[in-house]
Amino acid sequence: MTLSATLAEDHTSTVRVGDTGVGIAPEHLPKIFDRFYRVDPARSQRSLGMGLGLAIVKSIMELHRGMVTVQSVPRQGTTITLCFPLPADARR
Repeated sequence: MTLSATLAEDHTSTVRVGDTGVGIAPEHLPKIFDRFYRVDPARSQRSLGMGLGLAIVKSIMELHRGMVTVQSVPRQGTTITLCFPLPADARR
């Protein structure tokens, strides 16, 4: 797993979390922020999750006027990027 944080000149703060796991197939990427969506329905029997995690992350990011994106390559891994605008009083 990797974790990085950067502060850009455009007054945004970016946090990236990545893994080298199984990745997500391209056809699933547009749906992974939907409530209750699961890439692998078979996991619902083994997991305590409800398919809400990324939907909640997206809602929180939008409330903070930020955004969340995902990049994934099957069999190589996934990176989730959170981009936060800095408040005006934090800009120097």
